[in-house]
Amino acid sequence: MSEELNRDYRIGDEIGRGRFGVVYRCYSPDSGEIFAVKTVDKSLLSDAVDFECAEREAKITQLASVGNPHVVQIHAVYEDETAIHLVMDLCEGGDLFDRIAACEGAPMGEADAAAVITVLMEALAICHQRGVAHRDVKPDNVLFDGEGRLRLADFGSAECFGDGVPMIGVVGTPYYVAPEVVAGREYGEKVDVWSAGVVLYIMLGGIPPFYGETATEIFDAVLRGNLRFPTRVFGGVSPLAKDLIRRMLCKDVSRRLSAEQVLRHPWITSVGGSRCVANQT
Repeated sequence: MSEELNRDYRIGDEIGRGRFGVVYRCYSPDSGEIFAVKTVDKSLLSDAVDFECAEREAKITQLASVGNPHVVQIHAVYEDETAIHLVMDLCEGGDLFDRIAACEGAPMGEADAAAVITVLMEALAICHQRGVAHRDVKPDNVLFDGEGRLRLADFGSAECFGDGVPMIGVVGTPYYVAPEVVAGREYGEKVDVWSAGVVLYIMLGGIPPFYGETATEIFDAVLRGNLRFPTRVFGGVSPLAKDLIRRMLCKDVSRRLSAEQVLRHPWITSVGGSRCVANQT
């Protein structure tokens, strides 16, 4: 570990592991506050592109998180010869994937789903205003802190956009990736709205909107974009909720809602204000 990191924080037990690094619990002896530190092992960064991605994650997360209460905050960044260390908020409340899985295939109630999607879209709207696209919105990256507040995390696939320069490259997770990404076209920040629309569909229906046994089959289904609402799982879902999903999962990017437009949709304004999920344990 970095000497400077060890000077400022005390490192505890491992709480997570990813492709390039490990996440540990840590605390500040000065303030007594508890954090998480993500240590990215430079030896696992196989080339200059990987290294650039690791450095960019720190910079983009800082850009997206400052003053954005719904994004995991970066409190400090350290670098030594062997690793890059990101000290960030500790989210001990699990993630949205766990909460969906706990329903055992049953749909989430509309009030709870609206509470989640409202805060998620607030987080994305601020990111987009700052020229940051997350590009990997999925339940695994929607975390909850110890008080149940939502935090958007993992900006490892994020990219900056603006000045008329579009983004390119197939990134993201198959079930949640937008069709323009799969097609290899240039794209903008509305890819995040598509992914959030998939999250909303899964919360309300308990199943993904576009399914396949392999990544290729899923991508084919996404490209077809044949959006359906099976009566057996969506029979009790309101027309307004389905309308919002259609507008988020719209293949025509020019007609797809922006994050700010999602927040003004009648289903959000009428149902989303309750923020019930924030109080769940």
